[in-house]
Amino acid sequence: MNIVVCIKQVPDSAQIRVHPVTNTIMRQGVPTIINPYDLYALEEALRLRDQYGGAVTVLCMGPPMAEDALRRALGLGADRAVLITDRRFAGSDTLATSFALATALTTIAQDRPIDIVFTGKQTIDGDTAQVGPGIARRLGLNQLTYVSAIDSIDLGKRELVVRRRAEGGVQVLQSRLPCLITVMEGINDLRRGSIQDLLRAARADVTVWSAEQAGVTNPMMCGLRGSPTVVKKVFAPSPRSEPAEMVTTEAKRPAQVAEAVLDLLFARNPKLEADLAARKGA
Repeated sequence: MNIVVCIKQVPDSAQIRVHPVTNTIMRQGVPTIINPYDLYALEEALRLRDQYGGAVTVLCMGPPMAEDALRRALGLGADRAVLITDRRFAGSDTLATSFALATALTTIAQDRPIDIVFTGKQTIDGDTAQVGPGIARRLGLNQLTYVSAIDSIDLGKRELVVRRRAEGGVQVLQSRLPCLITVMEGINDLRRGSIQDLLRAARADVTVWSAEQAGVTNPMMCGLRGSPTVVKKVFAPSPRSEPAEMVTTEAKRPAQVAEAVLDLLFARNPKLEADLAARKGA
C-alpha cells in the first residue's frame, strides 16, 4: 500500500497568543508540536503498512522549521517525508492549504498511485476540519471523515470498511480505494519510535519542495491571494467565575455514582431530563 499522511506543525495551544491588530496567531517564541490528531492518523497509517506492506509518506506544508515535525514523524516509523515550503504559501486559509496539499499529492502520486490519504480530524490552531475534505474534493477521492476504527481492508477488491462517529451513533461504511480518511482521537494507541527509526530520522534527507517543485502552476491559488477567508475577530473565552463543585456520595459502584450525579443534574435542570426522555422516545 502507498499511504500518505498530511500533518501540520502547530503552536502549542497552551502557550498560544493572538496578534491584537491582525488577529492572526503569533508563532514567534511559541513552542511547536505536531498537531495531536495528526499523530493518530500517522499511527493508523503505520499500522496498515505493518499489516499489509507498502510505505508511508508524511507530507507537510509550512515554514522551513516544520522539518522538525517531519523528522519526528520519521522517528515514529514513517518511510519518507516531504515538506512544501514557499513564501507564497504564507497566510493560506483552508481553501489555499487544501489546494497546495492536493497539488503536492498529485506530484507524489506520479511515482506510485496513492491508496489512502490520512489526516487528523482537525488541527488545534484552526479547528475548522476543512482541509481533509477539501483535499478529497480536489482529488476526487471518496472521503471518510471522523473515522473511529478501520475494520477491514480487501486489497484484492480495493475496498475497506470503517466505523465513523456521527451524531447520534456510529456509522459503518464501505468504500473503495483510493480514499481520504480523517481520523478521530483514540482510534489507536500511539507508539514510541524505535532506536533504529530515531537514528534513521536523524540522518534521513527530508524532501523539500518549493511551490513549483510541488506542481503549483497558479500562484494566485496560494497564500493570501488564494484565501478568501477574513478573520474578523479572535478572542479567548471568558473564564468561568463559579468554582467547580465536588459531589460526594456513599455509593461505591460506578453505576451508583453515575446515578447520584445524574440525579443532581436533573434536580437542578428539570428541562434537561425532559429533553433526554423525549429524545429517547423518538
